[in-house]
This record gives sequence, C-alpha cells and structure tokens, in this order.
Amino acid sequence: MKIFIQLAFVCFSLFGIVLLTHAAENQPKLVLQITVDQLRGDLPMRFKERLGKGGFRYLLDKGTHYNNAHYQHANTETAVGHATLATGTDPARHGIIANDWIDQQTGEFVYSTEDARHHIIGSKPKLHKGVSPRNLLTSTIGDELVVNNGGQSRVFSVSVKDRGAILPGGHAGKAFWYSKSSGNFVTSTYYYDDYPQWVKQWNATKPADRYKGKTWDLLRDRSSYIAGDIDNRPYEAAFAELGRTFPHSLGDGSSKYFYLLLTLTPIGDELTLDFAKTLIDNEKVGQGDATDYLAISFSSTDYVGHLFGPSSLETEDNILRLDRLLAELFQYVDKKVGIDNSLIVLSADHGAPEAPEYIAEYGMKTGRFPLDWFKQDYPLLKALKERYGRDDLVSVHSHPYLYLNLDAIQQTKLDVAEVERFVASEMMKVEGIIYAMTRSDLLAGRITESPIQNQIRRSFHPVRSGNIHMVAEHYWFLHSTEEAEKMGIDNIAAIHGSPWKYDTYVPIFFAGNGVPAKTINRLVNPCDIVATIAAYLEIKPPSGSVGTPLVEVFK
Repeated sequence: MKIFIQLAFVCFSLFGIVLLTHAAENQPKLVLQITVDQLRGDLPMRFKERLGKGGFRYLLDKGTHYNNAHYQHANTETAVGHATLATGTDPARHGIIANDWIDQQTGEFVYSTEDARHHIIGSKPKLHKGVSPRNLLTSTIGDELVVNNGGQSRVFSVSVKDRGAILPGGHAGKAFWYSKSSGNFVTSTYYYDDYPQWVKQWNATKPADRYKGKTWDLLRDRSSYIAGDIDNRPYEAAFAELGRTFPHSLGDGSSKYFYLLLTLTPIGDELTLDFAKTLIDNEKVGQGDATDYLAISFSSTDYVGHLFGPSSLETEDNILRLDRLLAELFQYVDKKVGIDNSLIVLSADHGAPEAPEYIAEYGMKTGRFPLDWFKQDYPLLKALKERYGRDDLVSVHSHPYLYLNLDAIQQTKLDVAEVERFVASEMMKVEGIIYAMTRSDLLAGRITESPIQNQIRRSFHPVRSGNIHMVAEHYWFLHSTEEAEKMGIDNIAAIHGSPWKYDTYVPIFFAGNGVPAKTINRLVNPCDIVATIAAYLEIKPPSGSVGTPLVEVFK
C-alpha cells in the first residue's frame, strides 16, 4: 500500500509538472470561448459529411473533441448555462438559477442580468431595464485572468442576447449585445459612460438594414438535406413575415418586429460575427503583451430550434451556415492574432428536445402541459380549497418553479413545508409532471443520491429558488407560451429546461495553441472547461469552480 501511495504521488506530481511546463511554454495571446446557444451535442456530427474545411471540421480534425459532455444541474436554460460556462460551477453557487426568478420579498420577477442602477447607454433609466453582472455571485475565468496580472489582460463579450454577453463577460469585462428594437449593438453604464467611437461608427452604418427586403433561402439544393421533405409542420411557429416555409421573408423593414425577426434566423449570428470582428480589430484583442479573453455567444441556433425544432429543415440549414460562419471567424482570428497563438473553446449552454409531436410520430407518448392552471378552474385549486379552505396559496409559476403565496399562508397560520409537500404531491398526479421536489426538503437535506435529486440540488439556491421544482415527463412541453402569444407567435415547436439527457448534452471542443487532435468518449462536465482554461493559463480557478482539468487538452 505504501508503494502504491508513493507511485500515485509521483504520477500526480508529474502531471502537475506537465501542466505547469505547458502553461509556461505555450501561453496563448487570446482565449476565444465560443458558446453556441442550444447546440445539442449530436448536431455537428449529424451533418458531419457536409461540413466545410474551416469550421466544425477544423475543431474535429485539429482539436480535442469531448463527445459525452453533460451538464449536472436540472434547469437547462440560457442564462444558467452561460453562467456555468463562465464560472465553472453550478447554479447553486453562481446564483443564476434561471433566466428569471421571483424575488420573494417583493413578489416581482427578477431578470437574470437585471440591475436598475445601470441603464442602456442612449436610453432613459427605467425600472427593470438596467443590466449588469451583479446577480452573478461568483467570479468568472475572465475575472480571474484580469486579477492575476493586475488588469493587463482584457475581457470582452459579444452576443445577440444580453444575458449571453453579460454573464460570460463577468464582472471585469466589457459586454455588448444586439438591440432587437434598433438593430444596433448596445451596452450599459456598468461598462462605459459612452460608447467607444468604433461602436458608434459600426452602429451608424446600420448593418441590420442591409437585410431589408431579403429572404432566408436554403444554402444548398433541397434534395441534399436530411429534412428536405419536411418544411411545413403545423406545430412550427409562423412569426410575422417569416412564416413556416422556405424561402423565409425578412420583411421590408416596416414592421416593428423587423430587427427582432432577424435574430430568429442565421442573420443574428452574421451580425454578431461582424461586430465581433470589428471589436477584435479596433480593440486589438489578442495583440498585446498579456493574454486577452473574448467570449462570443451565437444565438441563432436557439431561436431557430425554438421556432422550428432541432430536426427541422431550418435547423439543418442554420447549422450548415453556422459552420461557414465559424470558418470565417477562425480565419479572421488567424489573420489578426494567429490561430496557434489562440486557445479556442467551443461548447453550448444547453441542448434541446425534439418537438413533442415529432417524437409522438415514433410512438412515444408526449404532450404539452397548459401552465395557466393556477389562473383557471384546475384540479390543484380545487384540492387546495378542499384541504385548506382557500385556493390562493400558489402565487405564480416561473420555470422550473412554483412559488407559493407566503402572505396567504401566513394569514391562515399554515406550515409552509406542509403546503409545499401537498402541492408537490398534487402536481405529480398531473399528466406530464413526473417529479416535484420541495424547497423545505432541499434545505433540510432530505434528498437521496438519485441522479434527478442531485441535479435539482445543484440548481437550488436558498434565496432565489422557488418552493417547488417541477420536472416534466420526457419530451413534454413544460413552459408558458404567454410571451410568445404577446408577440403574435401561434406556437413554439420545442423548448429546453429539463434535466433529461437531450437538454444536458452539449459538445466540448478545444483547439489551437498546440492542443492535440483526439476524440474523448468519457463522461465530462461543462464545468471542467473553466478548470481546464485556468490550469492551461496557470491561474487560479474562479471562486466557485467545481470542475476538473481535462487532461487530454494538454500535450
């Protein structure tokens, strides 16, 4: 046993020396962390034979590909995943438990990046309209890089979505995102007092307006697409001029939804790339003495997946266009920084389910759960009335939580934990709900080592999480469509947010800067990405990091 321990210590020490030596000899000029919103892990491989040379193919052929990466938390939403990728930890630690949640002190919705102190530059301050990273409770890899060298490194972040830029940008970065009302890229007073001149110049050229009167057409001949024969399914969304079928009209610009509509197509990614290239050029990113960090989040895959589904003709065409866009980005980075001087990381914030109706075609029982149950005559309300004498004990639903009406519970002198357990048990009687876990049980540690309970625990924050965490059956639709209805969308094809494998499954690629070419099949956690970057750069991991360095990335 003593000899075994000594050998293990020697091996561990040698691995540490390898990491330190690699970090010292191969410090990149740029860390480029790319997040593709809703890129389920199998999607690049599904269309592998039709990929170009410089995009996904570069990552597959020249980089280290982890093809069995799964998030370990339960609520797989955009803000949650972006925060996890930036911090290397779970929602329970970084605090971004959902895209939004309820402040139980005020009863108001809180958006994940909301901060009334910092309004969008160029707009008037408004309640709930300001944004910053204040709700992110831990440091990010970019923050640690800046702290490590006293601010010599710089951090920038770009996305169509504000949360896709703000959370990866961390506390020390500069974040920019697309305005769906103006077509400009904007930022808040948290980052700048006024826009940099180059941003003003980019916005002044109105790049989004170039798409007025244009259409989104198929990139290739329809016969070459797997989904070439399915282009008008009744459960797909038909938003404004976009419609359900190719060619998709982008409108003439007269609609109030024009700039929003662009983000629901590959155009959103094209605008993001154009702005990111302008940022690299004007800020000289990766061209200084210290390592810079640039986060780019491409959002079109998410929007297209929601509207049409992951197995739609639209998603297939979008992936092929994304592949071409990545090739353009890598070529530009090579020109400005040098691809060998850059550590490139690509992953996704979450995966995606198929549309319930699509899965039902193959014999699986699925459905869409109506989430207006607490507003109408629904069995839960009757059950509450019968047991407690009133039906107003549930306040609101905000995925994945039910929030109880704590004032009403206090007035009736009921025990919150008992009401939670009753509501949870009633919800599990509802078709489409497979599991419901209470806040009281989580706080008391009354959980087993079952995978789903551990996933819920990793998503649970004692202040921000709701009273009951609900989990839908496999492939059941468990989100409210109220916001979609406000925009005039008659339907949403598919929605993520579950703990099931299709939502937790994402790709992980490392490439550039001497990263070896290989494919790894073992199970890994996206939290490991930040731990790997930190070891690679020989810096301290973020404050909440729970990941383990992915050893295959190192020579």
